Amino acid sequence: MPRPEFPIGGLAVSGIRLYQRAVSPRKGFRCAHAALHGGESCSAAVVRIIREDGVLGGRRRIAARFGQCRAAHDAIHGGSPLAAGSSLEARGVCCIGPIPIPFRCG
Repeated sequence: MPRPEFPIGGLAVSGIRLYQRAVSPRKGFRCAHAALHGGESCSAAVVRIIREDGVLGGRRRIAARFGQCRAAHDAIHGGSPLAAGSSLEARGVCCIGPIPIPFRCG
């Protein structure tokens, strides 16, 4: 398993861990992907991807996960073409949270 690129990977993982401990328990909602499908949250998935592929090497997998989270959010909150498996391009923020994580898929 490749180690994260330092300092980028180490800083990214440290920032995500801080978010998981300090922000996530207080934000009032949970990861839409984890809520809909079960399993790990986006933050846990991104940490795993960074550990496996590094920040730069894992950027496509990270963006894909955020796209899946957006589709899960849309499915939970009334559906959308993205949730129905459309080939539309996804742009936005993960989980529609107060801390925007921009992504682009497609």
